[in-house]
Amino acid sequence: MPHTPAESFPLIAAIDLGSNSFHMVLAKADHGEIRVLERLGDKVQLAAGIDEQRLLSEDAMVRGLDCLRRFAQLTASLPEGAVRIVGTNALREARNRAEFIRRAEAILGHPVEVISGREEARLIYLGVSHSIADTPGKRLVADIGGGSTEFIVGQRFEPLLRESLQMGCVSYTQRFFRDGKITPARYAQAYTAARLEVMGIEHALRRHKWEDAVGASGTIKAVGLAIQAAGLGTGEINAEGLAWLKRKLFKLGEVDKLDLEGIKPDRRGIFPAGLAILEAIFDACDIQRMVHSEGALREGVLYDLLGRHQHEDVRERTLSALMERYHVDLEQAARVESKALEALEQVKHSWQLSDDWHRELLVWAARVHEIGLDIAHYQYHKHGAYLVEHSDLAGFSRLDQQMLALLVRGHRRNIPKEKLADFGEEGIKLVRLCVLLRFAILFHHIRGTQEMPQVQLRADQGSLEIRFPDDWLAANPLTQADFTQEAEWLKRVGIDLSVR
Repeated sequence: MPHTPAESFPLIAAIDLGSNSFHMVLAKADHGEIRVLERLGDKVQLAAGIDEQRLLSEDAMVRGLDCLRRFAQLTASLPEGAVRIVGTNALREARNRAEFIRRAEAILGHPVEVISGREEARLIYLGVSHSIADTPGKRLVADIGGGSTEFIVGQRFEPLLRESLQMGCVSYTQRFFRDGKITPARYAQAYTAARLEVMGIEHALRRHKWEDAVGASGTIKAVGLAIQAAGLGTGEINAEGLAWLKRKLFKLGEVDKLDLEGIKPDRRGIFPAGLAILEAIFDACDIQRMVHSEGALREGVLYDLLGRHQHEDVRERTLSALMERYHVDLEQAARVESKALEALEQVKHSWQLSDDWHRELLVWAARVHEIGLDIAHYQYHKHGAYLVEHSDLAGFSRLDQQMLALLVRGHRRNIPKEKLADFGEEGIKLVRLCVLLRFAILFHHIRGTQEMPQVQLRADQGSLEIRFPDDWLAANPLTQADFTQEAEWLKRVGIDLSVR
């Protein structure tokens, strides 16, 4: 992605090439929030055009491309990077998707990406979490699409579980209601098929003990409006309303007769399948009440686009929260980070520390090396290491946390050489990173109360030379004593430190 901040673009846009509908949102980024200016949508039913060989028909392609020509009028003038276009289940399934994508990109002038089911789930949750009240408890989000249904359990803005199942209102209509007839037997078949699909993730969903259920699709919105029109709710979905709707469908018997308030004419054909899937979800998850969210995939794509341009990294937010929670001295952390990076620049080639992860790990360690002080001063490096290793740090892998914990553990006194050796060849580099962190901490031992000099570092395989300006160390005996003691510690890990 280009490095231009999203706020620098006059407008940004997201296009969702769904299995049932294509949608576009045109918006302006304003101080990290999205202000929607235009919404467009069309029922393309791409999934209905996929045959048994998983090939997308020419008719379905033409329906989609005609829709995209209308969208293109709004995106044609937008610069590269201001538009993100995502394809979902129908394009995941279609073996000839490359042909459709080629023609779509020629029309839109922007790249099309087909996303995985779990990535779709992540983006849906992002859209929902920015569109509803920010409650502290966990929530279950379900989005019934044309070809797949996504499930997410999340808390505030963080998804905790993401799943995507192969069931949707278009694909189930093709399987169970192709001729438009609605019978109890057909409905039961659709319900049972959905129930079997959900069974595979039922335990995982229940284990997260979510409190609120949110629906994020046109099907769920239509069901809620139909229940409201019947006087059985205020727009939310409940078991009583679902049962009433099901009886109503059986009584009418055909999709053409589904002239119910809240159900648009172009949704009638896929409504029975959507209702069967929703009932199966309610029963599997023991849902009593579900509310609808206007925000979904396309809003999530917009917020993700905004985050990419701003280089928002979930790990940055995680560390900031950790530093705040444990009352880190931010000025000292910044001094140590700056000096550690300066040292890294001087020795990275000699010590083979040129990879991005070396720099990242050193920065993270500099920021959080003092978190253990909030527990106790005595052996605070060990307290800090424990907190880093055993906290739930969003965005960090277990390996990230283990390596970071070892740098925090080794930033003073003994360097845990044996534990670092478990990382094999990388363990040597971790020792070197630890030495650079320790240098930066000792250099700023006096915590910014004195102007410090420029120093030169030179490294070899088993040695590090630090050169201060002439006579400076003699005039600053505390720093001299620190580095004399440090030379003794570094001997234990096979590094010869000389300070001049």
